[in-house]
Amino acid sequence: MQLTEMTWTDVRDSDASMAVIPVGSTEQHGPHAPLGTDTLNAESVAQAGVDRHDAEILIGPAIPVGIAEEHRTFDGTLWVSPDTFRSYVREVATSLLHHGIEAVIFVNGHGGNTEALAEVTRQLSRETKIYAVAFTWFESVGDHSGEMGHAGPLETALLRHTTPQLVRENRIELAQAGAADHWGEWVSGVNLAHDSDEFTDNGVVGDPSEGDAERGSKLLDLAGAGLDRLLLAVANRE
Repeated sequence: MQLTEMTWTDVRDSDASMAVIPVGSTEQHGPHAPLGTDTLNAESVAQAGVDRHDAEILIGPAIPVGIAEEHRTFDGTLWVSPDTFRSYVREVATSLLHHGIEAVIFVNGHGGNTEALAEVTRQLSRETKIYAVAFTWFESVGDHSGEMGHAGPLETALLRHTTPQLVRENRIELAQAGAADHWGEWVSGVNLAHDSDEFTDNGVVGDPSEGDAERGSKLLDLAGAGLDRLLLAVANRE
């Protein structure tokens, strides 16, 4: 159930005790993929997981701007500070507590949000009456997870399956030409590169041509199934 499409009386009469909130980013994804890639993919996975689940679950509006300053040199990228992000996410979740929601699952589509979401969910669970966890979709797709990159095969594949009209297919070769093989510049386990333009010419990491729509369908099934398992585990947790 999409919260933004419900009336307040619908929410009042709902039996839902859990809510899912997609969390994304508005940041560069190379010359071929939209700035909203992380948010779009988080929304798709959130819906896929909820569709698999039997119980009523609210799907909250997506949080579209995250911790993404590492992409600041690429036009159109938006970001907030980690403190602002944590406060906003925490307050969105606690507002649901007033409406009978006892558990919140954040469905994350951006790696830069991961650390802050882990901190927020621990704090919510310890200090409020809401139990919260964070689910990052590309960490729940089996062997595919090792190919994540950025605007690479996984994100491009999921977009090609769910919103193919947003992928600039005529720029795939351009994306390949300026892409890096891996994220960062590592020495002795330390990433020397604070910003993505230090190691990728066009913001891409990985080969987007290796992510077709068929693969995107498989990724959505895997991530949706993973989220469904998590929802069941949270529902059964005392």
